[in-house]
Amino acid sequence: MIIKTNEELEILREGGRRLANILQEVGTKVRPGTSTQELDTFARELIGKYGDDPAFLGYRPEDARIPYPAALCVSVNEEVVHGIPSDRILKEGDIVSLDCGIKHKGLYTDHAITVPVGKISKELEKLLQTTREALYVGIQEAIAGNYVGDIGYAIENFVRPHKYGIVRILSGHGVGKKIHEDPYIPNFGKKGKGMELPAGFVIAIEPMLNLGSEHVVLGKDGYTYSTLDKRPSAHFEHTVVVGENEAEILTLPA
Repeated sequence: MIIKTNEELEILREGGRRLANILQEVGTKVRPGTSTQELDTFARELIGKYGDDPAFLGYRPEDARIPYPAALCVSVNEEVVHGIPSDRILKEGDIVSLDCGIKHKGLYTDHAITVPVGKISKELEKLLQTTREALYVGIQEAIAGNYVGDIGYAIENFVRPHKYGIVRILSGHGVGKKIHEDPYIPNFGKKGKGMELPAGFVIAIEPMLNLGSEHVVLGKDGYTYSTLDKRPSAHFEHTVVVGENEAEILTLPA
């Protein structure tokens, strides 16, 4: 568990704003006929313009065969997270998750949004809206004295009436000195269970909801997780600071 100093929090605030601005701009490029590789290229240009470094490019998890080859994770429709950009062309009615991290002055922030490609169905609109709302429900629990389980419980309890599949083998995490720090922040749980949250702790909360079942499968590329039943999935993420009375969201655009 790594508590950030006031000086580190100021760096993370600036990095979070930069990252939110970058992802917002990349989102404006999502339209029919655009390739996922074009989105990654644009994200790299924006990160470079700010003078920062892409957190994902070259990052290699312990179980990965190769380092991640892009700055942006672009996951389309049934792809849940970690989709590798390619020549895949976005089509009207698709949904696409954009997940990005940057290193600003040595510290990391992480952020994700899911956006429509042109006009999407009412069913997908509801999936995106519910996943976004679930993120904010979880963020409300990120206050000092609460527990990791309180965040997961709040998200799970909110999602249950909608009957979406909550991805269980992927979760949020600590962030700051590294792009992934302890602890895991699952999107399900029990109140009062898990690590107690101290003020100044920085975490990434990121619900992933499937239109069908919760089950996912890892692709042959070693990175892309997709729904087992091939139904669409949505993903939203903010980096937040645990506060005494309320959480502070770092990844909001200026």
